Amino acid sequence: MLVNSKKILEKASVSKTCIAQFNINNLEWTKYILEQAEQLKQPVILGVSESASKYMGGFFTIVSLVKGLIYDLNISIDVVLHLDHGKSFDICKKAIDAGFTSVMIDASDKPLNENIKITKEVIEYAKKNNVSVEAEIGGITTNGKAEESMYATLEDCIHFVETTNVDSLAPALGSVHGIYKGKPNINIKLLKEIKEKIKIPLVLHGGTGLNNDIINNCIKCGINKVNINTELQLVFSREVRKFLKKNKKVYDPRKIISSAESAMKKTIKEKIVLFSKNKNN
Repeated sequence: MLVNSKKILEKASVSKTCIAQFNINNLEWTKYILEQAEQLKQPVILGVSESASKYMGGFFTIVSLVKGLIYDLNISIDVVLHLDHGKSFDICKKAIDAGFTSVMIDASDKPLNENIKITKEVIEYAKKNNVSVEAEIGGITTNGKAEESMYATLEDCIHFVETTNVDSLAPALGSVHGIYKGKPNINIKLLKEIKEKIKIPLVLHGGTGLNNDIINNCIKCGINKVNINTELQLVFSREVRKFLKKNKKVYDPRKIISSAESAMKKTIKEKIVLFSKNKNN
């Protein structure tokens, strides 16, 4: 069933586990993720970027797609439909009005006070619709390499959470969107300090390219949601290229697209299992 993320993330925070967010780009990806999460009986978050929403036809189309798949596939687990990196109040409102159960307002590129102002506006509207809200502090880059000057600060995180009462927070800790250039450098010390002080669920963007040891350490130290997108894109494109190279006469798009199903489901399963293990030991 469709739910907001508040309860499942709070439960993950208490149990020191993590919920996987997989960004969706089409019907097939959504189906694979739901089927694998259902098989493992683990809640899952379906992330939708603004660009993906335009590609897939719009917010109402996506809501209808997800609801239809949940019904037709007999999905019994908790599913969150989440706007990823909504850049304005208006775009968050559109997603909420269409039926999204969770939104991320990302005003992290603005001064802190403006980020707080916009986030509070989104939260006020979201609460009226039983929608959870995630926000971001600091800068998570797309150029493959994080700069320390863009990292979140403990003081800003404390002030932001106390002022906005946001449901979950994505502090910039050294992760990047896309493919890492060089060795990832996640500031675990800062993560521990933030978690100790603000208690709410914390989110790590840029999960692609982080090995299991890094992921395990992040979850143990307070991360309760990890976003995966690029890794599935890499798996999908690799498998489709291999299939087309071997099957040059195939033209049925269903066969072409579904050639990545097995590999994608394997990756999805590995991530859900990794994230859901208790990290106390």
